[in-house]
Amino acid sequence: MTDDIAARKQGVTIKTDDRSRALLAAIGQWTGGMSPEALGGAWWNVLSRLALSPGRQLQLAQSLLQKSVALAQFAGESRQGTAPQAAGTPYAQRFSDPAWSKFPFNVLAQSFITTAEFAREALKDVPGASPAAENLAGFTAREGLELLAPDNYLPTNPQLIEQTKKEHGENLLRGVKYLAEDVERTLKGLGPVGVEHYVVGEQTATCKGKVILRNSLMELIQYSPTTAKVYAEPVLVVPAWIMKYYILDLSPKNSLVKYLTDMGHTVFMISWKNPTAEDRDVTMDDYLSLGVLGALDAINKVVPKRKIHAVGYCIGGTLLSIAAAALAQRGDDRLATMTMFAAQTDFSEPGELSVFINPAQLAMLEAIMWKNGVLESRQMGGAFQMLRTYDLLWSPSIHTYLKGERLGMNDLMSWNADGTRMAYRMHTDYLFQLYLNNDLAEGRYVALGEELDLAAIEVPMFVVGTETDHVAPWKSVYKVGKLVRSKDYTFCLTSGGHNAGIISGPVHPKRRHRVLRLHAGGRVPSPENYLKKVEPVAGSWWPTFAAWLAEHSSKTKVAPPKMGAAQKGLKPVCDAPGEYVLAR
Repeated sequence: MTDDIAARKQGVTIKTDDRSRALLAAIGQWTGGMSPEALGGAWWNVLSRLALSPGRQLQLAQSLLQKSVALAQFAGESRQGTAPQAAGTPYAQRFSDPAWSKFPFNVLAQSFITTAEFAREALKDVPGASPAAENLAGFTAREGLELLAPDNYLPTNPQLIEQTKKEHGENLLRGVKYLAEDVERTLKGLGPVGVEHYVVGEQTATCKGKVILRNSLMELIQYSPTTAKVYAEPVLVVPAWIMKYYILDLSPKNSLVKYLTDMGHTVFMISWKNPTAEDRDVTMDDYLSLGVLGALDAINKVVPKRKIHAVGYCIGGTLLSIAAAALAQRGDDRLATMTMFAAQTDFSEPGELSVFINPAQLAMLEAIMWKNGVLESRQMGGAFQMLRTYDLLWSPSIHTYLKGERLGMNDLMSWNADGTRMAYRMHTDYLFQLYLNNDLAEGRYVALGEELDLAAIEVPMFVVGTETDHVAPWKSVYKVGKLVRSKDYTFCLTSGGHNAGIISGPVHPKRRHRVLRLHAGGRVPSPENYLKKVEPVAGSWWPTFAAWLAEHSSKTKVAPPKMGAAQKGLKPVCDAPGEYVLAR
């Protein structure tokens, strides 16, 4: 497997060792997809280096002694009602309730905080240890410590105890009922409670339109106009295939499609096929040729001789950057502008996902996909859940099964439960070439037989990052500004996360955003200087984007185009949202 990985990093196609893959896939079934080699290697690297660093050992011993004395002093004073010293820690909010200042819960909380802080300190800045190993060891330590967190259990959580007393245990009875209901729904494949109120095509994905093209990989939706006149240049949206497209067409108040059509834009949307094992050999080149380039060709038939505003979200934005570079190098100037939502082109700093980006872990994941032909959505969802176990696992479980409180469902949560699969060949190449080897940013990525240079991209660009994005960290997204040569470059940083920050609606009282605009030759400041230089403004970034899009469109509006182009082979085949989005 090591030789195979090295060959992939060099772009070499070789025969693979199927027996080794079969063994890794079998191990992965028992480890939940985590590589024992990656975990063991990380811990060995950190601990062996620590064992050879007496100076660091002495520092840790002193720190342990200081923390132990402080904890003992705290315990001695705890009967007086002392709040746990959680300020400045990731656990400050979790132990902020006055109930945690009472004995013995304050001691339990402070003991957990002290242990967690020492573990973090012990696994960080070890002389000679690999930063990647420290990252992975620290990640697993944090996950393990969650098993000890006192707020995760009824007997050690004063808030839960008080509620249980007040309700005479009714909360626990409700929790047991909810647990049985959730288990039953999981076994029947029904999804979480409440998703039935957000049916695709009824409550979500409701914008009117037609599927004007269907191929083996995508459907192309053309949306009906909502204004008498439209901008001449149409908009093509390239969503990620790691998600279903209708995140951009949720309920009407959160629908970017509705917002853009109401602003007078003709919108086209790619709806990717949810791959099955039969699609195991689909490649990134297929997503490029049958997806983005196929959609551009189709739009050119509907509205000939017009340039196109292209918008890409997440992986769709990465694919769009690949397409834009390929088009530019061919001298194809069909793109009027290019917009990227939370999309990376430089993967050297992938944020929290870096714990999964190492040769051993990717070899394990590749073996699992090789066996099944796809990466199941539950496996991908499990990986993201591991990155935020308290927010996505412990906290919801406590609310539902101990407090007996159902968390309400909304359109975004319902969409999140409607997962997709990843085709084996495509996802393997994506992980190795982009995440592991960073080929796109470093000029080694080959698309349709041509090595790409992102510096070929000169069209106006609008790039959006989100402040708390754990999938595509904004500082990573920001790097595209130094890789392209856009003559009119805008970077917008909005509050929120990878999904909620993008789907903010045109009016959002809790949102803020910062906008930096540079023209040809303008120097892109460092992320730190960007924050200092650009002041945030209140409100959603959608109106800012709409104004930018209008500025880069023809001033004279025209009659809306006809639906499809039947005489050119683009006869509408069905109503939006189409068939591919409904596939499970």
